[in-house]
Amino acid sequence: MAQWDQLKMLDCKYLEQVDQLYDDSFPMDIRQYLSKWIESIDWDTVAYQDSLATVRFHDLLTQLDDQHGRFALNNNFLLQHNIRKIKRNLQDRFQEDPVHMAMVISRNLKEEKKILENAKNTKQESEGAVSAMVVEKQKLDNKVKDMKDRVQVADQYIKNLEDLQDEYDFKVNNLKNRDQTPGERPADGTRGSVNPVGGLTVCLCAGGQEAVGQLNDLLTATQALLADLISEELPEWRQRQQIACIGGPPNACVDQLQSWFTSAAESLQQVRQHLKKLQELEQKFTYDDDPIAQKKAYLEARALDLLKDLLSNSLVVERQPCMPTHPQRPLVLKTGVQFTVKLRFLVKLQEFNYQLKVKALFDKDVTEKKGFRKFNILGTNTKIMNMEESNGSLAAEFRHLQLKEQKVAGNRTNEGPLIVTEELHSLSFESELQLNQSGLNIKLEAISLPVVVISNVCQLPSGWASILWYNMLTTEPKNLKFFLKPPLAKWSQLSEVLSWQFSAVTQRGLNQEQLSMLADKLVPLDLLMDGVLQCSHESANEKAFPFWLWIEGILDLIKRHLLSLWNDGSITGFLSKEREKALLSDKCPGTFLLRFSESSRDGAITFTWVEHDVHDKPLFHSVEPYTKKELSAVSLADIIRTYKVMAVENIPENPLRFLFPDIPKDKAFGKYYPKPSETPEPMDVENGPKEYGYMKTELISVSEVHPSRLQDKMMPMSPDDFKELSQYVSPRDIDAVVRIRF
Repeated sequence: MAQWDQLKMLDCKYLEQVDQLYDDSFPMDIRQYLSKWIESIDWDTVAYQDSLATVRFHDLLTQLDDQHGRFALNNNFLLQHNIRKIKRNLQDRFQEDPVHMAMVISRNLKEEKKILENAKNTKQESEGAVSAMVVEKQKLDNKVKDMKDRVQVADQYIKNLEDLQDEYDFKVNNLKNRDQTPGERPADGTRGSVNPVGGLTVCLCAGGQEAVGQLNDLLTATQALLADLISEELPEWRQRQQIACIGGPPNACVDQLQSWFTSAAESLQQVRQHLKKLQELEQKFTYDDDPIAQKKAYLEARALDLLKDLLSNSLVVERQPCMPTHPQRPLVLKTGVQFTVKLRFLVKLQEFNYQLKVKALFDKDVTEKKGFRKFNILGTNTKIMNMEESNGSLAAEFRHLQLKEQKVAGNRTNEGPLIVTEELHSLSFESELQLNQSGLNIKLEAISLPVVVISNVCQLPSGWASILWYNMLTTEPKNLKFFLKPPLAKWSQLSEVLSWQFSAVTQRGLNQEQLSMLADKLVPLDLLMDGVLQCSHESANEKAFPFWLWIEGILDLIKRHLLSLWNDGSITGFLSKEREKALLSDKCPGTFLLRFSESSRDGAITFTWVEHDVHDKPLFHSVEPYTKKELSAVSLADIIRTYKVMAVENIPENPLRFLFPDIPKDKAFGKYYPKPSETPEPMDVENGPKEYGYMKTELISVSEVHPSRLQDKMMPMSPDDFKELSQYVSPRDIDAVVRIRF
């Protein structure tokens, strides 16, 4: 496959790296249209030979002419125009120095190969991790299969033993009918063989020994499986659930876990049935050194202990506590607002249906903590677990629970050691399973991940920050004192979690450059230890306004108003002003990019474009950030389409031409422009309409001075200016004119 075709199949984060390779000096359009021809040339050799470079330069121009002809056949005027423009630019730049063009192409091809190699290595690492999971799953599947095979073997041995017992009983009864003691010769003294019942006795002894051995081996195999399930698979599933709760990859392995748990339970139940059958056989026939009599009690106790161990670990919180109003912010609960939580019993056996009654308790095992808030749990806090129709799992879902804070009598003088959003609480669940046949009661318990309880929705971002920090750094479900001395986090950990916040609600996470900007933003707040950026939870929460509140505002802004633009990569987003200038400085006038405001706590977006003065010095201009209020009235794409700058001559112009790096504005945003409506009939304004109607107006954003005039002295807008402006903006919206921010 051609190199360019491979590149186009990569993920967005790699395509963004490819995008950085191409600019006006050598546009990506050429790479796209002439990809096969470009890759067929040895540009390293061309770059060292002036004469060959000249030939290849003219070959490239010829290739562009051919491409122009193909567009002409399709009557594609716009692409014809672009090709002609590209050809002129190439001639201006490389006509006198074709070697430079060869060097540019050679460098880009090498960089593309590096990007491909990096993507390949990352994919292999990912596939390796997936492959390791598949191998582990296969190992467990093999253990389950081995256990089931042993169950079948034990079944066969028990059946053979029953057949021997039936044969023995039949022959003993025949001998009794003939008044002959087993093992004696016939009463008439005739010559005959010894009674064959003695041989059956030997077979019964050997059969019992073999059956007991098979059951013991089966329990050993089941015990090994339980060790893997309880000590490894279950904790790993819980850890994956933690990651999923804070935006990481979804955790969808609970059905597989249930399948393994159920298979183990079925095996143990089968062993217990076999032991009952052996007990019945033992009562019919006893003899010295009977292996059944010697081993039965041990096997029964061992099977029961394994079953109790399995069942006591089978109650899990399938879906962590979450308010339906904020499904992407689990584990943050608000007083007086209903929340849901779902439990599952991993052993799916019909005899357990409707037997388990689960009760929810809040801070059950929390010792007295001075100054910490206490809560009552309201709503139906008991549920009966039953088989769900959708997947047949044994589950119970609490849908109408609420928390209410216990009021402290008198004045509350003893404030807690933690702020409200760093207090961690626990939600636990208790049940009891009765095994009637054994007369045993098995206590079942499950506990949710720690939750933060807020009393006002404005505390949600800080509460969510605490949940992120906790689940990023620990796997201990009962460490409710975590924030009394919270640990630091390495930037490698925090950056991944930050990216998850965006990929969880959009189709794009954060690339390396965006994360670098966020790291720079956090550097003044945090510590640099051993050359590794380490971020503290307190430092990110205690400055001018919390870092987390800023991130939350941007996420909400994207979800409400910018989702499509963010998903298609139109928004650069997180970028320092210095980096912004570096990216735009060598771009053609009118090139702009979109970034989030660093000074708006509730989320805002701005755009910056570049112009050049008479000395070709780049000038950068940014508009005041657009907040949710402005974007609720006009979409950002429409703002960019209609944006005007009012020059001194009162001639409005749109300075925005290319979305960074060089995408024509209408090409980048055209699909988001409002669809043109049918043109109304002309209205006779002079004589007046026959029916009442309104003239169509359009809200646009206008700045007062054209960027090319910004170096001149600014002039105040005169009444005539406002009269001119009213031609473009509805009079009621003139006071909403956006100013240039220098």
